[in-house]
Amino acid sequence: MRLKRREFVFGLAAGAAGTSRLAAQQPSPQTREPVFRVSRANSVPGPEQSPLDLALDMARQALAHSRSSIDDYTAVIIKREQVSGKLSEPEYMFAKIRNRKVMEGRLAVPFSVYLLFLKPADVKGREVVYVENKNDGKLIAHEGGMKGRFLPTVPLLPTGVLAMRGQRYPLTEIGIENLIAKLIERGETARRHPEITCEFRHNAKLKDRKCTIIQLNQPRKVSELDFSVAQVFIDDELNIPIRYVAYDWPAQPGGPGQILEEYTYLDVKVNVGLSDTDFDRNNPKYGF
Repeated sequence: MRLKRREFVFGLAAGAAGTSRLAAQQPSPQTREPVFRVSRANSVPGPEQSPLDLALDMARQALAHSRSSIDDYTAVIIKREQVSGKLSEPEYMFAKIRNRKVMEGRLAVPFSVYLLFLKPADVKGREVVYVENKNDGKLIAHEGGMKGRFLPTVPLLPTGVLAMRGQRYPLTEIGIENLIAKLIERGETARRHPEITCEFRHNAKLKDRKCTIIQLNQPRKVSELDFSVAQVFIDDELNIPIRYVAYDWPAQPGGPGQILEEYTYLDVKVNVGLSDTDFDRNNPKYGF
């Protein structure tokens, strides 16, 4: 049986793959929906600082902290995205990510990603590797399971048709540092529109992690931002965002808004000492 190359389509914006033969190298993640518990207590900014300015300060500090103190990390990423009006099912992936590092004006460590899809069944076993400035700027990917027996390992442009099918963002935008940068950009946009409000909630729990939630509210569309409500969960210990979710405007007044995009990072372990081998398709523990 031969399958055409165009049938080899990957979901790669913030998701990736999982296979049983690699179970020994990955943690045993909880693959249930994460549980959130939120206190009603709100934080209070200083007398000369608005809640949104405080949120932007926190985001900038988190970005500076990541760039100076976090070299790499592993996590289980859960993503859902609305594309063409349809909300996808949650995708679970084990991720190894090495942060980009620039020293004395040159690229010292390239941004690097390894993804292993865990579920659902139609993507389980898929693996993806991407290293900045390697492989002609392409990611390397292959399917798992039965599909992997017939479909070859292929290089794909991250912004190409196959890699972007059903995705909101290319693989090159995955990761916590990219998420922080995007949050800062959106926060600066919100500052130009006084109708967009910001609030804080303490003592939230994401699985076993204590978090502070920053929430932006845009009751009616007054900006280029496409959400009515957006929430960021900041891990109080790690000082980085580990969940972002944005909601559309309700179809009916007073009703719930549908999720536009949702990215959750569980079991984050920072500075684990990832090496070039972790992002090499020839790693003997991988299935490329």
